[in-house]
Amino acid sequence: MRLDRWLVSLVLALVLAGCATSNGNGLSTRKVNDKDAARIHTELGQQYLERGQLKTALEKLQKALQFDDHYAPAHTVIATIYARIGEIDNAEQHYRRAEELDPKNGDTNNNLGVFLCRIGKIDQALPYFAKAAKDPFYKTKDIAWSNAGRCELKRNNYAAAEKDYRRALAINPRNADALYQMAAVLLHEGKAFSARAFIQRFDALGRSDPAALLLGYKIEKRLGDEEGAQGYAKRLQAKFPDSDQVQSIKSNRSR
Repeated sequence: MRLDRWLVSLVLALVLAGCATSNGNGLSTRKVNDKDAARIHTELGQQYLERGQLKTALEKLQKALQFDDHYAPAHTVIATIYARIGEIDNAEQHYRRAEELDPKNGDTNNNLGVFLCRIGKIDQALPYFAKAAKDPFYKTKDIAWSNAGRCELKRNNYAAAEKDYRRALAINPRNADALYQMAAVLLHEGKAFSARAFIQRFDALGRSDPAALLLGYKIEKRLGDEEGAQGYAKRLQAKFPDSDQVQSIKSNRSR
């Protein structure tokens, strides 16, 4: 059975379970309204998007919006598809439409902020991260602040980025991106000792990341701890021997 038929059958079964009415003969009749249909096609489109079948995903999302142009999730998903295929104007239009329809939703605001930052509209992007963080039902406020920090870094505003990353870590001390970026920002600001504390906290999460290992190497070098630096270098060589980060260390040694 084709994926779309299987999903339609499944989702329709769930929708119809809550849409039963009774006719004059006491028999049950069932119907799907436009919003339900928009949701079904949005979920289908999301499935195809995740499978990389962008053309079919786009068709499903266009169908969803034909049923209900006011269904915000459909605008978000179709915006993602347009961004993937390089139709930036269409993507922005739909991201903004989703926010217009659901202006307090954390996910919607964060998605719009990330998109605007990605295309260089940083001043427009930043307020949406703050709006996302104000949503009391948004479960990943730390990610919104971490995204804001990344956006500030795109315009080299290190002081503002540091504030955003600290906000993220106040909410979730295990936010890996914020820990890594804090270490990088502090090293850039000449605060190598403080940077060490953050890269050690990142390391404690048990993640293997060549960029983080190289950053640890650089921090220890800045602090004059050759043994610590070589510890990072050896781990980098052992886990990621073909990485650009290993080549970077080798190039510096040969100079």
